[in-house]
Amino acid sequence: MQSYAAPRWLPGGNLQTIWAALYGRRTEGPAPTYRRERWPTPDGDFIDVDFLDQGPPVPGQPLLVLFHGLEGSSRSHYAEAFAAFAAARGMAFAVPHFRGCSGELNLGPRAYHSGDFEEIGWILERLRAKHDAAGGGEMFSAGVSLGGNALLRWAEEAGNTASRIVRAVAAVSSPIDLAAGGRAIGRGFNKLVYTRMFLSTMKPKALAKLTQHPGLFDREALVAARDLYTFDNVFTAPLHGFKDTEDYWRRGSAKPHLATIRIPALVVNATNDPFVPADSLPRPGEVGRNVTLWQPAQGGHVGFPRGLPPGHVQTMPQAVGEWLRTQ
Repeated sequence: MQSYAAPRWLPGGNLQTIWAALYGRRTEGPAPTYRRERWPTPDGDFIDVDFLDQGPPVPGQPLLVLFHGLEGSSRSHYAEAFAAFAAARGMAFAVPHFRGCSGELNLGPRAYHSGDFEEIGWILERLRAKHDAAGGGEMFSAGVSLGGNALLRWAEEAGNTASRIVRAVAAVSSPIDLAAGGRAIGRGFNKLVYTRMFLSTMKPKALAKLTQHPGLFDREALVAARDLYTFDNVFTAPLHGFKDTEDYWRRGSAKPHLATIRIPALVVNATNDPFVPADSLPRPGEVGRNVTLWQPAQGGHVGFPRGLPPGHVQTMPQAVGEWLRTQ
């Protein structure tokens, strides 16, 4: 991926982001078939976990766990491409959905956020126990965008205990400096296109949450929100124990703690990512010896398309997946 180059017919980070998500071929065959499990959470809520439907468990089979991005799911383009990679390599595959992202509103007075490492930890612990009970082998985890930052935050907080759960982790196109990413998505073309797209689903979910839990936040302030900064200030930050957006961005960012990771960790960011400014990315001297940085000049945000039109999005999952398998 360090030498990745986008097709000539897809110049620029925005095209590489949007075209890949909408039109890029995800698999060489049919879309993956999932089997869903609903897990009750310790706080009386639930999450839905989609497992690639591969038949009975195979003893010693490795497991790849993917954490999706903002408003993503097991049907996101990158998730289906990772599923195809796992199937081709004989790996089990699971996509845990952050709360409210599986197609059904969750029950509790909370949603999910970029620094949700406690949730990541609980999910990985349970998957590890389930995988061990089935006689499974090594476990690996990747996270995309928001999910990648949260996964890195878990690895940072877990320290030496992380190796008890997973062999290695990877974060792809993750805004590991949340303040820099938040500023970038809140201006110009990004605000007109990406912010509007995210808010079109996030605001209705938040309002439905308010119906569940009257008085949870200021309805008028949320309806008036025109950027993610304001949305996070009204909804995400206070619901998840942060003082405000600035506090959330500061405490949720993985970048300041990358030196504390004690398991192999891959951090992949294209330097033309519209959401993640290149000057906010870590340099080799800013990370610990267990962290590998891939920062290709092209790829956009979770794009990395290849091939003739319409192209495919399998290159990144294959490269990241193979890196994980070799650790």
